[in-house]
Amino acid sequence: MLERRDDRAISTDRPGQASASETLPTVREVIALDAVASGVPEVLVGDDALEARVRWLHVSDSAGVARLLDGGELLLSTGSSWPSEPPALRRFIGELADAGLSGLVLELGTHHRHVPPGVVEAAAERGLALIVLHREVKFVTLTEAVHSRIIAGQTDALRSRDEVRERFTALVLRGSPADFIVHQVAQTLSAPVILENLAHEVVAAEVPLALEEELFTEWELRSRFAHRRAQQRRERGGASLGEDEWLVVPVEARGIRWGNLIALPGPDHAAGRTAVLEQSAIALAVGRLADGDSDEWGRIGRQRLLDGLLAGRFAGAGGAAARLEAAGLPLRGARLFGIVVSGAPVSAEAATAAARALRGRALTGSAPDGVVAPASATLLSIPADVTFDDTAALAFARSLVQGTGELDRVVVSVGRSAEGLDAALVSLHEAVDLARGRRRRAGAGPHLRRAENRPLVQLVTALRDDHRVLEHGERMLAPLIVHDLGRGGDLLDVLEAMLAHPGNRTAAASASHLSRSVFYQRIALLEELLGVDLDDGETQTALHLALLVRRSAGR
Repeated sequence: MLERRDDRAISTDRPGQASASETLPTVREVIALDAVASGVPEVLVGDDALEARVRWLHVSDSAGVARLLDGGELLLSTGSSWPSEPPALRRFIGELADAGLSGLVLELGTHHRHVPPGVVEAAAERGLALIVLHREVKFVTLTEAVHSRIIAGQTDALRSRDEVRERFTALVLRGSPADFIVHQVAQTLSAPVILENLAHEVVAAEVPLALEEELFTEWELRSRFAHRRAQQRRERGGASLGEDEWLVVPVEARGIRWGNLIALPGPDHAAGRTAVLEQSAIALAVGRLADGDSDEWGRIGRQRLLDGLLAGRFAGAGGAAARLEAAGLPLRGARLFGIVVSGAPVSAEAATAAARALRGRALTGSAPDGVVAPASATLLSIPADVTFDDTAALAFARSLVQGTGELDRVVVSVGRSAEGLDAALVSLHEAVDLARGRRRRAGAGPHLRRAENRPLVQLVTALRDDHRVLEHGERMLAPLIVHDLGRGGDLLDVLEAMLAHPGNRTAAASASHLSRSVFYQRIALLEELLGVDLDDGETQTALHLALLVRRSAGR
């Protein structure tokens, strides 16, 4: 999703302007310098005012100094020429604040033994930091110390900024995907980082698992609020970030904006947190240009999400559910289906379009373990009033592989309808279990398998981690597994074909791609190794269950 804008409507700060201020020392840091500490400083107006950035130290006693200021200075004065009347003093302090002064340092003793009346109150009203020095110091010493600190910070920032630029330029040249760039930004800033599209849907995120539920719940509302605060900050002339404010940088190039990169609060960075985020946004924008019209962002982000769900890489259901909804997949009030399509490649764009036709959304991942490629897993979310019967499921599958010319080879496995993430995961695993180790039936495709029609698959999916079920599968099949591993045999495949065609050995032999005589030899060997009668119905059921348990583990 992108937004093309008229160049005349684009308003941008000078490159590096916002980030440069981050490398400047704060008033709090300045008064902690040894040179300042020798003057025995006392803070009369502080708190948030001490977080103002100091661009330069200016020394003046003039009552008209405000007109000489550009903003960001720390004023050092003895107050010798200040107004003597309280009303005039208050006006003087107001003029300093209006000029953008970062703070005021008044040396006591030479001209004023105490702070003039009204100065503290006026500074507090305007949020202007006010510090007094109780011991006389050389102003030139303070100037050298403060300016050295400012220049050293700027030099370090330039060096660090060059390193950051080189790092992200290298990522662009290597063609690194968006999620990896986001990972690198988070590592660089030591803070959570999120890439979102213009619809406020999360494309990629590097966030501690413990924070996912809190952060991604109602993500769109939280994101819009953060954007509004960022806009208000720009309107205030680029005021400093609050402790809980998010840093938001657009990802755009050539007048096209694709989304935003967001960094949550974190430690300062030598290059400036804004500079780091801006460089990474440039890398993302260049990569997005290289992708052309393909939605590489969406493909990678959704694939990582679904693959993580199938692999169990999430801390809790609440966090995973919030992350899915933040990515644009509705869970509340929706019906969810796990789907595996095998026999033909499926693109994320095709899955999105097919889901849109059902008024839904879809996440598509890579082929699950144990399912022969080409294959893909999909989590489909549709409104509760939309029908997803066999006809709809087959139409959905045709939409996924339209144009591939491989419909006859396509098998679509569908889990049961689910509500909520926990049930959706069960549906996904049911679809995967249906797709594992199953042969395609003859005839025109696509071929549909539904978990509702396979009660034994449902049972195995529900009990997949039960040690007793695993023990049963191992005990029943161990002789065949050892034989196949040692001799490169096919006894497990023959057993599966026989159980798939009970009572029809001719069809079972054909499915095994063996002649009838060879097939009967395999059956005799199976009975000998297992010590059972394969015509016994209960034995067949027990072996079928054991095979399903093994296939559900992707083996």
